[in-house]
Amino acid sequence: MSNHIKVFSPATVANVACGFDILGFAVDEPGDELRVSLSATKEVRVTSIECEGGRIPYNAEKNTASTSVIQMLKKLGSTQGIDIQITKKMPLGSGLGSSAASAAGSVFAVNKLLGEPFTRKELVAFAMEGERVACGIGHADNVAPALLGGFVLIRSYQPLDIITIPTTLNFVCLIVKPRGELLTSDSRKILEDKVYLKNMVVQTGNLAGLIVGLTQNDLDLVGRSMVDVVIEPQRAPLIPSFEVIRGIAKSCGAVGSSISGSGPSIVSIFSENSAATNAAKLISKSCDCEHIYITKVNYSGVREIDG
Repeated sequence: MSNHIKVFSPATVANVACGFDILGFAVDEPGDELRVSLSATKEVRVTSIECEGGRIPYNAEKNTASTSVIQMLKKLGSTQGIDIQITKKMPLGSGLGSSAASAAGSVFAVNKLLGEPFTRKELVAFAMEGERVACGIGHADNVAPALLGGFVLIRSYQPLDIITIPTTLNFVCLIVKPRGELLTSDSRKILEDKVYLKNMVVQTGNLAGLIVGLTQNDLDLVGRSMVDVVIEPQRAPLIPSFEVIRGIAKSCGAVGSSISGSGPSIVSIFSENSAATNAAKLISKSCDCEHIYITKVNYSGVREIDG
């Protein structure tokens, strides 16, 4: 058995408009790379971090990757030492599940090194503890799709009930990250506690339509259902370029657009790569964008890579 492993852990799009905290999917790029090794120290350590800005903590109790592993080892009753090297290949504070990618990648890697005592689905609970460190709430709509791939529904948190949505829908994602950062913790603070009944009816109808569209591989239905009348109206003002980006994407043929997770990234879905490419060119000319990705759904989740 090897004493080290290198993995790629994908970025994720949470909420998908109408599925706040309960729906997400993984994408092919961007993502994180982690190299994880067994050690004789009996400690979980973050030994190196490559990241723009250098703001990710080395402290094992505060880093999402190491915290998740600590919880996993506690469950096993193990004192196995673990060293984690993190290479962030995605922007922080982007709404693309940066903290989740590290948490999911680390528990997947350690699980592999220890002979896979847990299933991928069982690993989600440990990765959620990394999210709790990152933003104060242990939500699963990023870590679950990062680990499982594809589209994932969190039917319940108490008890945790995770469902992979059966779909092979093939579409192109245009992800635009405007310049600037929006922390999940800050983006959650502005949300109201109560929802009007009329909005609840619209939101649940859209969520049901989105899931049916996925299971029936109906891209038009998915696009029609990507409407958020609860969270997006509260968060959109935090993203000045949101309406411009969504408008350009729609004019180029996008079937749907939404804020990715807590923002500020915006995801639009297209049936053709050429339309997404055209939209990307127009958006880059009209808005101050830090990153633009044209990618597809990642149906495999975290995976081992060479290195």
